[in-house]
Amino acid sequence: MSPHTAAVPRSNGLLTRTGGEPVRIERVFPGEAASAFVRHYWLPRWTLPEGRELRPQVLEYPTANLVIEPASALLHRASRGVSGRTLRGTGWAFGMLLRPGVARGWTGASLRSLPAGVPVDELAVDGLEALLPLVRRTMDAGDDAGAVSAVESWLGGLPLPGDDARLVDEIVATVEADRDLRRVEDLAARFDLGVRHLQRLVAGHIGFGPKWLIQRSRLQEAAAALRSDDPPALAMLALELGYADQAHFSREFRAVIGAPPGAYAAREGRR
Repeated sequence: MSPHTAAVPRSNGLLTRTGGEPVRIERVFPGEAASAFVRHYWLPRWTLPEGRELRPQVLEYPTANLVIEPASALLHRASRGVSGRTLRGTGWAFGMLLRPGVARGWTGASLRSLPAGVPVDELAVDGLEALLPLVRRTMDAGDDAGAVSAVESWLGGLPLPGDDARLVDEIVATVEADRDLRRVEDLAARFDLGVRHLQRLVAGHIGFGPKWLIQRSRLQEAAAALRSDDPPALAMLALELGYADQAHFSREFRAVIGAPPGAYAAREGRR
């Protein structure tokens, strides 16, 4: 499977519905050249009344995001559990969901050794200094398309990711697309890799190992199903996602999401 034609994941990563809230999140897919680096752009805008706060929760994709805001620009690596950001007033952000193999090349280090957020001036990538003010001007003007165009032009001039980066991208896409891949050993065999080699490769490019990668994909899909208008029975969902039983699924869901799956479905269904 080519990383440029990999299936779009079934979950968008959001754990909290934003429908009806004063938050709009536009998702834009990259052109051909930029798709070597970016899975999609995500562009939130929000306007909240004075004194009101909103904290959407996210179960992040197993990859890094480069996020440009009015006063900051950081590369955020994936976090182990749920993440979130408190929104106030009026604002915007320009996010790039990077392909899983890209961030290591841009940072020059194993993601396992990096802090949660890396300032972009520490990245080994040309052209960012000129890109940031251009993105900020266009976003301030409400021109989302102009900001995307500027980023697409910048990405089109960068050297392509290397072989390991493309392999990690394919590994992640395969886990997301194939529910039958439930064990690290099976994933290693699929790519004709030793288990230790697979563990080092994935941890270096993502920050966590292949066991976490498989768990993350299953929990994202579970959360998306439970958030739907017609959530499935928990026992059936656990079976479909490859859990030994409903109790195992419920324990893992609660440990990562912070609520039992039934309570999560009831909460999100009321939004």
